[in-house]
Amino acid sequence: MSSFFIKKKVISAAHNKGDLKRKSNADDGKGRSKKFNKRADEEISSDSEDERADPSRRKQDDEDYEIDETPQDKKLRLAKLYLEQLREEEDKKAEEETFEADLIAGRLQEDLLEQKGKLQRLIAKDLIAPDPEEIRLLRGHKLSVTCLVITPDEKYIFSASKDCSIIKWEVESGKKVHKMAGGRKGTEDRHVGHTAHVLSMAISSDGKYLASGDMNKLVMIWEPVTCKHLYKFTGHRGAVSGLAFRRGTHTLYSASHDRSIKVWSVDENAYVETLFGHQDMITGLDCLSRERCVTTGGRDRTVRVWKIAEESQLVFHGHEGSIDCVQLINEEHMVTGGDDGAISIWTVNKKKPVSTVKKAHGSHGNGGLEQPNWVSSVAALHNSDTVASGASGSHNSAVQLWKCGQGFRGLEPLFSIPVTGFVNSLKFSNSGKFLVAGVGQEHRLGRWWRVKEAKNGLYIIPLKRQAKEQEVVQ
Repeated sequence: MSSFFIKKKVISAAHNKGDLKRKSNADDGKGRSKKFNKRADEEISSDSEDERADPSRRKQDDEDYEIDETPQDKKLRLAKLYLEQLREEEDKKAEEETFEADLIAGRLQEDLLEQKGKLQRLIAKDLIAPDPEEIRLLRGHKLSVTCLVITPDEKYIFSASKDCSIIKWEVESGKKVHKMAGGRKGTEDRHVGHTAHVLSMAISSDGKYLASGDMNKLVMIWEPVTCKHLYKFTGHRGAVSGLAFRRGTHTLYSASHDRSIKVWSVDENAYVETLFGHQDMITGLDCLSRERCVTTGGRDRTVRVWKIAEESQLVFHGHEGSIDCVQLINEEHMVTGGDDGAISIWTVNKKKPVSTVKKAHGSHGNGGLEQPNWVSSVAALHNSDTVASGASGSHNSAVQLWKCGQGFRGLEPLFSIPVTGFVNSLKFSNSGKFLVAGVGQEHRLGRWWRVKEAKNGLYIIPLKRQAKEQEVVQ
C-alpha cells in the first residue's frame, strides 16, 4: 500500500518537473521514453534530497499521507464525529432542562409563598427619592381627582373626578387619550357617563373591564381599550365608595355607604349576592386572588375580612378615628390609614395591628388644639416591603413612602414628596417603576374645607432604584 502512494507521488513530481524536458525531446520516439524514465529516477533521488534539506516539504507529504484514507477509516472517523456531536447536544439539552427546572421550581416557590401571604420582596432599601423635575403633573379635570387605576400593561392611567368625568391618559407621553364625559343629573340624554361624583374605580387583571362607582349609587362597566360603555349595575342604596376585581377573574366587589358589599359577575352582567356587617358607611375596599375582600368601615373603626365562600367575616380594631382607606400588601397583610393620622399594618391572624405609626404625616395646630394630619390614601407594592401614604389638606400634605420591617413588623420612613392639596388616591404600577397620586382641592368623600392653591390632577412619581437585584424572603 505504501509503494502505491510513493509511485503516485513520483509520477506527479515527474510531470511537474519534466515539462521543460518534454519539449526538447519531442521528436525522439523511444529515446524520449527512456529519457523520461531516467528523469523520473532522478526525480526520486532529487525529492529525497529535498525532503532532507527542507523539513516543511516533508511535513506537507506527511499531511498528504494522513488525508489519504480507506473508506472504512473514513466511516469510522465520521461515526466518531457524529457521536461526539450527539454527546455535546445531549449535554447542552441537559443543562437547559436543569436551568428550566430551576426557574420553574423558583416560580412555584414564589407562587406558593404568594398564596400563603409570606412573599416579601425587599426592594425598599434600594429606592431613592426622585428629583422634583422628574415628577410629572397631568391636568384635565375641572374638580378634585377622587380615584385612579393603572392598566396591567402600565401604558395607561384612568382617573375620575368630582366633575363626573373619567379620563384615559397615556403614561409615556402624558397625553389625554379619551374622556368619558359626565354631567349633572338630568343630562343623561347628552352622554352615557356619570351624573354624580365618581368615588371609586377598578380594572380587571386582564385589562378587559373597567368599573366605576359614583355618589348616585351606580356602578358602570366600560371597555378600557375603546372606552365604550357596556352596562350599569344598580342595587346599592348609597354612594359606591369602593370597587375591586378579584384577580384572575371578572368577579367584581362593590362597597357602599349603605354599609353593604355586593358581588357581581361582570361577564354575565349579573348580581350574585350581598354581604352585611359594618355599622357605618364603608369607605374603602380591596381584594387580590383569593375569594375574599377587605373593607374599612369608616366611623365604626373596624377593618373586616370577608370570606365569601365560607359566608363569614373577621373583624379588626385598632384605629382611634375613622378608617378611610385600605389596601392589601399580599394575601395575608394589609395597610390602612385614617383621620386619626395613623398608618397601620395588619395580618389576618391578629385582631390588632402588627405595627402602627401615629401622626404619620405630622400634625397641625397649637397646644391642646393640635390635630394630626389626615391620612386620606394608602397604597402597597404587592408582595414587597414597600407602602405609600398620602396626607390631606393644607398642612404638610405629602406622599410618604415607607419600608416595612421583616415580617411586616415596624414601619420606617423612606422619603417624602411634598404635594399641595388632598391626596385622594395612590397606586403603584405592577412593576414598581412609578407611583401615581390623584390630588384635588377637596377630600374625595366630602367638602369639609378646600385648598384653593392645589391643582386638580395626577402626579406621576418615578421610583428610582440603586440596584436592580431583588431579594425574596419568607
